[in-house]
Amino acid sequence: MSIDATKKPLPVGHSFFDEVIENGLYYVDKTLFIQDILDRKAKVTLCTRPRRFGKTLNQTMLKCFFEDTTTITDGGKDTRALFRGLKIEAAGKRYMDHQGQYPVIFLTFKEAKRDSFEDSYAQFIKIIAKEFRRHDYVMEKIAHPRDRKLFEKIADEDASFDDYSTSLLFLCECLEIYHGKKAVILIDEYDVPLENAWSCPTPFYDEMVAFIRPLLSCALKDNPHLQMAVMTGCLRISKESIFTGLNNLEVISILNKYYSEYFGFTQLEMDALLDYYGLSDKKQLVRDWYNGYLFGNTEV
Repeated sequence: MSIDATKKPLPVGHSFFDEVIENGLYYVDKTLFIQDILDRKAKVTLCTRPRRFGKTLNQTMLKCFFEDTTTITDGGKDTRALFRGLKIEAAGKRYMDHQGQYPVIFLTFKEAKRDSFEDSYAQFIKIIAKEFRRHDYVMEKIAHPRDRKLFEKIADEDASFDDYSTSLLFLCECLEIYHGKKAVILIDEYDVPLENAWSCPTPFYDEMVAFIRPLLSCALKDNPHLQMAVMTGCLRISKESIFTGLNNLEVISILNKYYSEYFGFTQLEMDALLDYYGLSDKKQLVRDWYNGYLFGNTEV
């Protein structure tokens, strides 16, 4: 079975929205996820979906849409062009007015999957420190020497356990001071280190919860510097474990009708993809192989 070489390549191995668009790869347009996020106005949203359903692609799409990249250390660029011709642009000015307007904290916890708490915590330090370094431009407007020193210690991977466990709240504050706007927090694979800590041969779940609970609770509950947050993962970790007191969390599981069409492909999207590649005769075969998931009322 051959595919026309003049067609857009499939994004095999590409999980980042900007890479897919900039490289001219085939993209199933899920940008109305942005519209629904804005319309629902939830302070904190957690979307749980199985693996390989586009969670990272959607999170990087949100990052490209919301982030003010003019000051980013790792090479800020104009991301508005990424959304030209896509559904969110057609949705109108009221949504596109949010494009590129917020400081964004973007983290993936995937790399914190390790065999011991010490190793996992060391990875968390690297993940958090890297995001601080990405936003080190905020140092220009941090007035108090103590806060400047704390920012530098976190960025240099030299801060205390307590400092790292409250670091996201501190970074939100620094970002609002610089930008004059509240921060958007995006966390991908939030459940990976917790699931691993529970299931590995020598479990360390309690130690992991003791770190992640304040890390997330401080950042997501009663944070005056937070615009909104979106988290994705495969599992729903109980509120009692890491979200104690977090009553502003909207959990969107596979049973929920909201956002149901934004993870995985609907039948219409799959049919359009096969038609594009001249494989219309394979529709039933693909259904037999991959169909059978029901998210809310949407078959994917």
